[in-house]
Amino acid sequence: MSGRTAYDAIDRYASIAASIAAAQPSEADELRASEPGNVVERLHPRRLSLKVTDVIAETPTTTTLRMASTGPGLPPFLAGQYVNLFIELDGTRTSRPYAISSAPTEHDHYDLTVREVTRGFVSPHLVRRVRPGDTFTSTGPMGEFFHNPLFHSDRLMFLAGGSGVAPARSMIRDIADRGAASRLYLVYGSKVPGDIIFRDELDELARAHDTINVAHVISEPDHGWDGRTGFITGDLIAELAGSQLHRTTYYLCGPPAMYDFCLGELQRLGVARRRVRYEANGPPAAPGRLHDWPRLLEPATTVVVNVDGRGKFEAPCGEPLLNSLERAGYQLEVGCRSGHCSLCRVKILSGAVVSGPEARIRRSDEWTGHTHACTAFPVTDVSVQL
Repeated sequence: MSGRTAYDAIDRYASIAASIAAAQPSEADELRASEPGNVVERLHPRRLSLKVTDVIAETPTTTTLRMASTGPGLPPFLAGQYVNLFIELDGTRTSRPYAISSAPTEHDHYDLTVREVTRGFVSPHLVRRVRPGDTFTSTGPMGEFFHNPLFHSDRLMFLAGGSGVAPARSMIRDIADRGAASRLYLVYGSKVPGDIIFRDELDELARAHDTINVAHVISEPDHGWDGRTGFITGDLIAELAGSQLHRTTYYLCGPPAMYDFCLGELQRLGVARRRVRYEANGPPAAPGRLHDWPRLLEPATTVVVNVDGRGKFEAPCGEPLLNSLERAGYQLEVGCRSGHCSLCRVKILSGAVVSGPEARIRRSDEWTGHTHACTAFPVTDVSVQL
C-alpha cells in the first residue's frame, strides 16, 4: 500500500504547505493552546491602540509612521493587508485605511506609509504634524489584497503608482525574508524621480534576490533620468512578463486614474480577469464622470440628507455620503472606505444615490435598497437608515 494521500494530487501542495507553515507567527503553539475566544480576539481584534515610535521621511510629501501596540502584541497580518486608522480633526471624527508597508515577519510594529494628498483632509496632518509618542486607534488588519498560494500563481507582477507601492513593499520584503519561491516583478510608476518611495531599499532588494525585479517608470523625467519613461502600458507589461504573461497574477494599487488605464491594458493583452487583483484606493475622485451620474448635475450642488428622523443636514452631491455623515456628527462602523468591506452599509429609504464601480454591492442589497455609504453619492434629497 502506497504512502500517497489525496493531497499529493494537488499541484504544488508540498511547497504551498511548507510556505504556509513558514509564515505562521512564532506564538502559534501558544495561541492554539489558548481558549478559542482569546485566540479570535488576539488574531482579529475589533480595535487596536497604537503609539507612534518613529516618523520616517520618505520623500518631500511622504512619511512612514512606525507604530507599536500600547497593550498586547500586534496581531499577525498577510502582506498586502491594511488597517483603518481613526482620527479626529477640527471636530470631525473620521478614518482612513492605510496599507501596512512593513513585512509580516516584523512582529513588533506596523509601518504605515502616507502620501500627502493635495487639499486632503487627513493626510496633511499625518505627514506634517504627527510626532513620536502620538497615539491612535485602528482596526485590526483587514483586506483580501494578498497572495494566496492556493489560488494565485507563483509568478507575480505588482503594478503600483504613488503610495500604492506600500503593499508591494510588504510583499517584496515578505518574499525576501522567507526565501519564498514566488517571483515578483514590481512595475512602479511615479511622476518624477523624487517621488519614488523606498527607491534605494527596493533597488537593493532586487539586487540581492534573483526572485525580485523592480522597474521604475517616470512620466515626467528630468534631464538626469536614464530609466524607463511614460506610463505602465500593455506593451511594457508584455515585455517584462514575457512568456509568462498569461500565467502571472497581477496586483494593481495606485491612484484612481491608474485603475481604468491598467485594467484596460491588461484586458487588451488578453489577460484573464481572474488573474488580476486590485486594491481600490478610496472612492471615485471625479464622481461627475460616473456612468449613472445625472446629466447637467454639478457635483457641488447641495442636497438634503435626512437621517431616519434623527436629524437632517445639507451635503454636496460630489462628496461620499459617509464623509457627509461624519461631518454632521454621525458615526458609522467603517473599514476600507472603498466599497469593499461593507461595514458602512446603510439603507436608502427615499431618494437616489450613484455608487462608484469599486462598490461590491450584493444583489440582495440592491433589492432592499442598501448601499455602501463610502462610495455612494446622493444625487437627490435622500433619507437614510443607519
